[in-house]
Amino acid sequence: MNDEITARIQQALPGSRVEVQVEGNRALIKVVSGAFADMTRVQRHQAVYGCVNEFIASGALHAVSISTETG
Repeated sequence: MNDEITARIQQALPGSRVEVQVEGNRALIKVVSGAFADMTRVQRHQAVYGCVNEFIASGALHAVSISTETG
């Protein structure tokens, strides 16, 4: 699942650096992207949640912690 989440985020935010750690049904996601420059914190998180929403809806992920930075 780590690789699939990473690929989805990199596809949605080209050029981003992505770190994903999945333990059970919990994920820690860190994304550094220049695309975040003009986004609020909420917009950044929404962009990342959009990439993993399918995993949350299916129950594969229960808890997601997101850290975003401009880069």
